[in-house]
Amino acid sequence: MSSGIAAWGTYLPFWRLQRSAIKGVLGSGGGRGTRAVASHDEDTTTLGVEAGRRALAVGPGAGAVQDLFLSTPDPPYLDKTSATTVHAALGLGRGCGAYDFTGSSRSAVGTLLQALGAASGAGRTTLAIVSDLRTGLAGSAEERDSGDGAAALLCAPDGAVAELIGRGAASDEFLDRWRVPGETDSHVWEERFGEELYVPLAREAFAAALKDAGLAEGDVDHAIVAGLHVRAVKAISKGLGVREDALAPDLTGSVGNLGAVHAAVALCGVLERAEPGQVIVVLSLADGADALVLRTTEALTAAQAARAEAGVPSVADQVAAGRDDLPYATFLTWRGHMRREPPRRPDPERPGAPTVHRSEQWKYAFAGSRCLVCGFRHMPPTRACLSCHAIDQMQAERLADVPGTVATFTIDHLAFSLSPPVVGVIVDFDGGGRYRCEMTDVVASELSIGDRVSMTFRRVWTAQGVHNYFWKARPAVDRAGKESQGA
Repeated sequence: MSSGIAAWGTYLPFWRLQRSAIKGVLGSGGGRGTRAVASHDEDTTTLGVEAGRRALAVGPGAGAVQDLFLSTPDPPYLDKTSATTVHAALGLGRGCGAYDFTGSSRSAVGTLLQALGAASGAGRTTLAIVSDLRTGLAGSAEERDSGDGAAALLCAPDGAVAELIGRGAASDEFLDRWRVPGETDSHVWEERFGEELYVPLAREAFAAALKDAGLAEGDVDHAIVAGLHVRAVKAISKGLGVREDALAPDLTGSVGNLGAVHAAVALCGVLERAEPGQVIVVLSLADGADALVLRTTEALTAAQAARAEAGVPSVADQVAAGRDDLPYATFLTWRGHMRREPPRRPDPERPGAPTVHRSEQWKYAFAGSRCLVCGFRHMPPTRACLSCHAIDQMQAERLADVPGTVATFTIDHLAFSLSPPVVGVIVDFDGGGRYRCEMTDVVASELSIGDRVSMTFRRVWTAQGVHNYFWKARPAVDRAGKESQGA
């Protein structure tokens, strides 16, 4: 059995912003196509959780993960490890390490190399998650062309669907893109300067990787070129020497440039349609160039079938499922570029650390309890059964992946939210259990009793610098990636 990538998962937010909407408001900028937009209750941690859930939906599962690596240029916390939040939300074991790789887009490649190295060298099963949320100043090319998303790659010592057979790198110190602590938007140097430096670096890394793998350009079946420097990516894609049909589909028109996560999402898209024995080259441009050469194995076909059977949405499914009528003013509000009148209610308070820790299994893993005597399911968990009144006869049960049905709902125009109104739903979960929670990624006027929902991990609010995370319901997504309405 070979070591390498054993499972994968991606997450593209539900909302899309039409680029033409920017020009409609500002009178300039805009363009054609759409960009993926993280909702007001999403950040790089919640995006990473959703990608991780899909990677763990098939394959070894959460219990097998020994290390978790989270890479993002836009961490919700500094000084505090965000990977531990992802660890708790995924229900990983207490003995699993959780580590952040933050600060720059190139850390994403380092994260994957660390995971692959741990799988092949130390024999450890490692989950590498890359997440990015791109903003940019209003009307800028960064705002227009970027997108948000996450990808997760499970690397294991055996059962790989793709193994690393070669790599190359080229580094140089130059100023192309930067952001100092405390800033939310990146600065970019003149594009021609970056292109002149990136092109030779990419060629060096690509040639070194092929040499390391003992291959030539004609042996490449799938080639991915990704980076935030758009001109350099286009120039390099044309000059790689690989077949034109080997280049991965361009996602920028539909979801935007996903920054640090773009290469990983593209790689997952290739794994969803590749065949065993094919060669994949991933070339990433970020403060230098990195090239990875992967070869798919016979296990890929079974993994693809298992994902289809489990209903895990592919990259293509998620691209097609996005809703593209997000108003530009709403986007600016979500990104903090427009301050609007708040609801007539007090601001939320900071959650207490001891209280949150005591309820960790419920708050992060969304684990209820099932009575071992009568089988009644309790949400939140409790010691005393509400049905048969048995005491301390409970078994923890994770419900984050259990779908449900809307029993009833209410629309609150006064509750605190960056995206009012707040939609509260009572959900009847399959197999028992009822719970009232907030609903997200939904237009209130389109919600009906009987609609099918699934759970998603979100940031409920932030107060005094503390993020309050919990689970919300969202419209269920069928295997074609479309929202499924009705029971």
